[in-house]
Amino acid sequence: MKNLIMVLAIVLSGYSAGAQFTKATLQASGLTCALCTKAINKSLEQLPFVSSVKADIKSSSFGIVFKDGSDVDIDAIRKGVEDAGFSVSKLQLTGSFSQVAIKNDTHATINGKTYHFLSVANRVLDGEQQVTIVDRNFLGAKEFKKYSKSSNMSCVQTGKAGDCCAKDGVSGGTRIYHVTI
Repeated sequence: MKNLIMVLAIVLSGYSAGAQFTKATLQASGLTCALCTKAINKSLEQLPFVSSVKADIKSSSFGIVFKDGSDVDIDAIRKGVEDAGFSVSKLQLTGSFSQVAIKNDTHATINGKTYHFLSVANRVLDGEQQVTIVDRNFLGAKEFKKYSKSSNMSCVQTGKAGDCCAKDGVSGGTRIYHVTI
């Protein structure tokens, strides 16, 4: 009985697990020259959790390395690109996961942030894994539409927890990052 109560407490409070994001690959849209790339580079390098940024002009992509043990702010990355006058067309985060159980179309709390996994097989993430952010403003409209159709939950459209998220123990209004593997 004691074990059942402990399991219920974990489920009701939302599963919390650990992962440390170490790097990211970002693809930007709207770049036309080296000055565009430089503007994004400069903006991203100013983020307090970023250690380094390496641009690839040919693919309009950026390799971002995060500072060890830093708390990565996904929305700040997007804002940095937008502040430079461009938009994110793809953001993939690579991190070291420690026994993070994921299920399709459910939420998982990882290091205090809520992630909603879409179009994934049920499994446990352990070791280095790459996740792709599939929120609006993190990929093109056509690709966002594809992922948004994979769930009936309203949080996919808004990026904020709604009544649909209460079943996973997520409070209304909480920022939710939608991801896929």
